[in-house]
Amino acid sequence: MQKLNFPSYSFRFKNNQNKVAVFDDLRKKFIILTPEEWVRQHTVKFLEKEKNYPVSLINVEKQLKIAGLTKRYDVVVFEPEGNIHIIVECKAPKIKITQDTFDQIARYNLSLKANFLMVTNGIEHYFCQMDYEKETYIFLTELPEYQRA
Repeated sequence: MQKLNFPSYSFRFKNNQNKVAVFDDLRKKFIILTPEEWVRQHTVKFLEKEKNYPVSLINVEKQLKIAGLTKRYDVVVFEPEGNIHIIVECKAPKIKITQDTFDQIARYNLSLKANFLMVTNGIEHYFCQMDYEKETYIFLTELPEYQRA
């Protein structure tokens, strides 16, 4: 798999019906290793190892309903009280991050109401803080680290 713009992390792999699978620590099973999954796995490790978010607060690949449509988020980080703190949209490295990508995560956030957004293709990372009063987002250079209450 392609080298990504994240620190180096270790992963467990296995061959599954002539396809490479990576062990997902959160889902506790092997997942077929697609380019987007490679980015998602690195993002989870980044949130855990670099930003100190407890694994118990991180969730991946769950369905949600938006305007009657079933969608799927890539990564969500919860606050200990259960509110959503961060939503992450992962794209494959060859997918260019565009305004459409931000529009997609903003639509998800209409119902999720996260404090922060992260969009990444593994090469480029964008971080935003929501300003609900002004109905906009503010670009940041980094996501905040986890703060224990």
